[in-house]
Amino acid sequence: MKVAEAVGRALCAAGVGQVFGVVGSGNFHVTNAMVAAGARFVAARHEGGAATMADAYARTTRTVAVVSVHQGPGLTNAMTGIAEAAKSRTPLVVLAAEVTEPRSNFHVDQEALARAVGAAAVRVTSAAEAVEQACAAVRLAVQERCTVLLNLPLPVQALEVPDGALERAAPPRERTAVEPDAAGVSALAELLGQSARPVFVAGRGARGPGGREALAALAERHGALLATSAVARGLFHGDPWSLDVSGGFASPLAAELIQGADLIVGWGCALNMWTMRHGNLIGHDATVVQVDDDPSALGAHRPVHLGVHGDVRLTARQVFEAGGAQREGYRTGEVGTALAARLRLRDVPYEETSTRERIDPRTLSIALDEILPAERVVGVDSGNFMGYPSAYLSVPDEKGFCFTQAFQSIGLGLATTIGAALAQPDRLPVAALGDGGALMGAVELDTVRRLGLPMVVVVYDDEAYGAEVHHFGPDGHPLDTVRFPPTDIAAVGRGYGFEAVTVRTRDDLKAVADWVAGPRSVPLLVDAKVVADHGSWWLEEAFRGH
Repeated sequence: MKVAEAVGRALCAAGVGQVFGVVGSGNFHVTNAMVAAGARFVAARHEGGAATMADAYARTTRTVAVVSVHQGPGLTNAMTGIAEAAKSRTPLVVLAAEVTEPRSNFHVDQEALARAVGAAAVRVTSAAEAVEQACAAVRLAVQERCTVLLNLPLPVQALEVPDGALERAAPPRERTAVEPDAAGVSALAELLGQSARPVFVAGRGARGPGGREALAALAERHGALLATSAVARGLFHGDPWSLDVSGGFASPLAAELIQGADLIVGWGCALNMWTMRHGNLIGHDATVVQVDDDPSALGAHRPVHLGVHGDVRLTARQVFEAGGAQREGYRTGEVGTALAARLRLRDVPYEETSTRERIDPRTLSIALDEILPAERVVGVDSGNFMGYPSAYLSVPDEKGFCFTQAFQSIGLGLATTIGAALAQPDRLPVAALGDGGALMGAVELDTVRRLGLPMVVVVYDDEAYGAEVHHFGPDGHPLDTVRFPPTDIAAVGRGYGFEAVTVRTRDDLKAVADWVAGPRSVPLLVDAKVVADHGSWWLEEAFRGH
């Protein structure tokens, strides 16, 4: 058996079941070996899309996925998606063919590329060690919760592995949950016992099995309100004391209640400028606590009064077991009534700005939330528009919202939604894109159609890079470089085999309702011509800190 085949089979034996990629000569044999070993392969139209699909699939399923790419340009094409995955600490293996001859036009320092974006690197160096090195890449991704580049040099691929080498391939042990220190548990329990208005803010680290249940039980005992970072949105869906998202996408009521807290506990949450609105959501006299299984994360973005190094679920359970009387805390009748009446942004009155030619993005988003089935998975691209789907489209749980924004690159939203859709085939996938990101990633519309995904792609089309328009426009800067002539994006969708509708008024959304009620045999693209007179509220908030 050649090394290429052995590596592919070893990755599957180590637990990989899903592969995305673009196949070229360098990764042809290893990719086919994974398929032969039982992995599902999804061909993307661009390596950047493949990497982002793999990232979204891995973070949604909490399993390791693989993205397979050609040497040199195949890897460089994928780098933006790899950077997003690495910054998000997604357990992902990037399987890349590699040339070793410096004079080859395919030669680049692939290991240096990985390090540059925060990914780890492993190389297959010999036939004797190929299986172990492939398994080591998966083990590193799982146990260190990171993105790993597995370089597979072309000369090594053709070597013969020793007989019986594959017998040593096996899935790695799961990452060991970090036990919190007793002093930290005791200190947090004491702070909760003294708090009159506690707020829990859960982040990525709280999304694991049992995280919601442990935090909800502790919050109920101490009367804490529950919020999440954007990346963990949906974690407390359905809880009457949930504030939904903290930060730029928060409703006015949620922001008011978080600002009124006397104790804020970040659970697996960075409490960064986005989640805390540059610190403006932290009251002057509030005590700030951070719980994280990565000690370097504690206090990384802002000073904390107490940092607890430990797994979120274990820490919450141990604080709960430390005892304490049942307390009303922040869960007063007045707060409960306010949450029921005006927590959602859609319940906050706004001045309608729709015209006969363009629809208010708030009106669009509220209408879509009513039309689209509740069991959905929403992927969101980056841009001025992104607050509207992020705040107005409800999601059923933390797996219903895929938010690839650690690198803040536009153009990833469509591929993100494809990966999340494949991870949850029982839900309606909804891709929310700006026109810039939609056109940048449009090549993957072919992948949606080819896979037969019943996806709704919503394009918030303001014919511009809206963030730049609203950031630089008020100061009188020329905007010709960031505005574009009208594009019939619906026609682009039809060209890829989508049903498509152009939306200018709320009445135009009847076509979306008809599609939802029908067989959904082909995907739907909604080219929504949105009002572009003002920047979004979240963007104005964000730019105050830049």
